[in-house]
Amino acid sequence: MTVSKRVDQMTPFIVMDVLERAKAMERQGVSVVHLEVGEPDFDTPECITEAGIKALKDGHSHYTHSLGVIELREAIAEHYNATYGVAVDPDQIVVTNGTSPGIFMTFAAILEKGDEVIISDPHYACYPNFIEFAGAVPVKVPVSEEEGFQYRTGEIQKYMTARTKAIMINSPSNPTGNLLSAERMEKIANLGKIVVSDEIYHGLVYEGKERSILEFTDEAFVLNGFSKAYAMTGWRLGYLIAPKRFIRPLQILQQNFFISANAMTQMAGIAALKEAGPDVARMREIYDQRRRFMIRRLREIGFGITVEPTGAFYVLANARHFGTDSYEMAFDILENAHVGVTPGIDFGRQAEGYIRFSYANSLENIEEGMIRLEKYIQNL
Repeated sequence: MTVSKRVDQMTPFIVMDVLERAKAMERQGVSVVHLEVGEPDFDTPECITEAGIKALKDGHSHYTHSLGVIELREAIAEHYNATYGVAVDPDQIVVTNGTSPGIFMTFAAILEKGDEVIISDPHYACYPNFIEFAGAVPVKVPVSEEEGFQYRTGEIQKYMTARTKAIMINSPSNPTGNLLSAERMEKIANLGKIVVSDEIYHGLVYEGKERSILEFTDEAFVLNGFSKAYAMTGWRLGYLIAPKRFIRPLQILQQNFFISANAMTQMAGIAALKEAGPDVARMREIYDQRRRFMIRRLREIGFGITVEPTGAFYVLANARHFGTDSYEMAFDILENAHVGVTPGIDFGRQAEGYIRFSYANSLENIEEGMIRLEKYIQNL
């Protein structure tokens, strides 16, 4: 008995390897500062937690409609109208158990074997695996630090072929923390291809304003959820907005693979959208303090940051003058400085020689991590 090729050829998510090694070190009594994983350190806001508890007490422990409860879909539609000025029909929305199932279903619904999907390089580590699992080919378009890791439409066009089915964007971005400008987003929307927009970090922007792809085209799939802005990673609640003609196929996928999203978390999601705005604003302000502190300290230590990231909770810092093997460097930092960081190679060849730092940790812990990192660099 052998493992299937599509699984055997799948690359690991290196940040999880770093985290698991760090956890093993902690079990041995080592103090590790975690700047590797992209998970909010905040507890879920109380109004959301209370809504989840009430939902369980009220009997919301059964299957729901496969697209999601209508009240949550209506709240999501209202949120997109209020935030971006776009009209979304609740029947265009599929509620999912986190955003990852939404990515899986999107590519399953639109891709045939041999189709191509354009993604940026660097990119979220898991995108290529989702695309390849659907039998398609990820086509990686290099983006540069000097331009804030933004796509250039002329460069995208160089990589487009007759097999190009979709272009994927992620703004604010993981791993860079940078935003795609409205002008470039509009140009991408006008290239005549389906746009798949990962908007999971919307709500976590500190300078400027995040824009939804739906402001520029209806031929788009939007991926979003509650994990990041609402500190709900463990609740596993996301959603997918799609053109209406794709909803029935997506619903069939949902019915077969996932049935429905968790009932009580959907009720908590309604509370998140309707009641948790002040909590999100408070967390965003704290993230911004951490962001500015981390950028300053990384520059003082000697890391390169040409364009300051203004969204999500990441800094992708240039470490090529310290070493060109980011995988080796990240694990060396972990073993010797006891600071968990993510190697750039996890996010594509263009990010080799970079290190991603997450500021989803307390300012006190970040400060300690920077002290340890500075000593490590001085000893190189």
